[in-house]
Amino acid sequence: MTTLAPPRHMVVAFVAAYLLFDWATYIDPLYGLNITPWNPDPALGLVFYLVYGWRAALPWWLALVLGEVVVRGMPAGLGLTLLLSLWLVIGYGLIGVILQRVFGSGGVFDSRNQLFQWLLIVLAGCLLNDVVYMSLLSLAGLIPPGQWVAVVLRFGIGDIVGVVVSMPLVWMLSSAQGRRRLRATVWRYETLGYLAFSICVLALVFGDISTSEFKHFYFLFLPVIWAASRQGLYGTALMVFVLQLGIGALVKWNNAVNIEVPELQMLDAMLAVVGFSIGIVVDELRQVSDELKQSLRLAAAGEMAAALAHELNQPLTALGAYGKACEFLVERGEGGEMLKNAIQRMIAESARAGEVVRRLRDFFRTGSMKLEPVDAGQLVSAVSQQFFTQLREHQVTLEVQDMPPLAMLADRLQIELVLRNLLANALDAVQEQADGARRIITVSAQQLDSKRHGKNSCLQLTVQDSGKGVSEELAARLFEPFVSSKASGLGLGLVLSRAIMEAHGGSLWAEVGDHGIFKMALPLARHAGEEKENYVAA
Repeated sequence: MTTLAPPRHMVVAFVAAYLLFDWATYIDPLYGLNITPWNPDPALGLVFYLVYGWRAALPWWLALVLGEVVVRGMPAGLGLTLLLSLWLVIGYGLIGVILQRVFGSGGVFDSRNQLFQWLLIVLAGCLLNDVVYMSLLSLAGLIPPGQWVAVVLRFGIGDIVGVVVSMPLVWMLSSAQGRRRLRATVWRYETLGYLAFSICVLALVFGDISTSEFKHFYFLFLPVIWAASRQGLYGTALMVFVLQLGIGALVKWNNAVNIEVPELQMLDAMLAVVGFSIGIVVDELRQVSDELKQSLRLAAAGEMAAALAHELNQPLTALGAYGKACEFLVERGEGGEMLKNAIQRMIAESARAGEVVRRLRDFFRTGSMKLEPVDAGQLVSAVSQQFFTQLREHQVTLEVQDMPPLAMLADRLQIELVLRNLLANALDAVQEQADGARRIITVSAQQLDSKRHGKNSCLQLTVQDSGKGVSEELAARLFEPFVSSKASGLGLGLVLSRAIMEAHGGSLWAEVGDHGIFKMALPLARHAGEEKENYVAA
């Protein structure tokens, strides 16, 4: 992969930030060397490498050498310092190469599986790098005999904790897109809330860090869980970094060199792993939710297309008829009132077609609806006619019982969509019956008791078929997305239908039985502002 050389100002900024990190975390070092409990510097270097590739090696090596000179006074001497810094660049660079090959140019996880892969690569890479680095120091006589294992564990864990806690946030800050997303995620008052809470928790747990026995360390998980559950991975990255920064600052300012360093290291690591695990799950659930919404929108688009075709059929047919009438009148040389009347009717029908398209578009985009009295009988008749050909082809009998002269308060186009879906499902169910079996679909209606269903009375429409029915197990999950009793079904029609019914203040449900029974209930239309008899459609 071709990479550009880092600009001069980026090199200066990187070296300055690296030295600042090195100085801030140079806490309780062993033997005056770079063996500290926290070492976030490699996280900064790894991100720099992921952005600029091998061209980041020289600035990184320069930052390491300057850190040894400025922060530690170059205890290993010039020659060994140059060699050790070279190895660290090579070792960390190899980690960067592996991360780049596994995770792409970002080098950081974005799923649960990737999280544990990333942790494994960081763990193995840092330990291997640490073993070689400490071996070189030991061979140079800078580590006392018998202390090799102790310094390997201390330096290795410090590197691992520093990379795990710091690298995700540094990666987010390294690109314009990451900064925008981070700003959009955490730039809110809630973030100030959990950051302030984290300061209070730090004060509670480490009131005097030099004498702290970590009895109440579990309180530190509270702000991490808060950030992770509310803001996902981006909120977690900020929170665990702030906690590590706070703990490091307390140790440095109080010169608390006698604390249990391994416990602090493990605490930081566990906070990060738990927080990232929760944050990843939250982000994945949100992504699934967004994909589900998009799927529902696509399902709605299909249903809307069918509704659009049906609703536009009448005005377009009328437009064609009036157009032929106008052509006939013009050929006869007639004008006057008859031609004028035909043209006016054409204008009215075109306006009607435009209204249909607008209402369907508004529903698809925003879910908005136009409530009006919808006669039950007319609704059932209009939708039933659309299935005439299919019913005859598959020898299915459709029985429509006498409809009460009542009107529902609904958006006619949307309620037709729901009833059309129920009839289509019933037709699919009876087609599965064996040849010669009774294939029948029954549509009935009744008024429900107003005391049971709220202030307004409801009209219930029932679609019953002679299919195999709905089992208790299927009924419990039937209205969940992507659950369907049909092999070719997407499992979105009933989800969309129930959403429409609930938006109208109604309900849609299935009953368990030997035959399919689906019921939908909607409030009856009333005269505005009056508690009178239900509106009766003309």
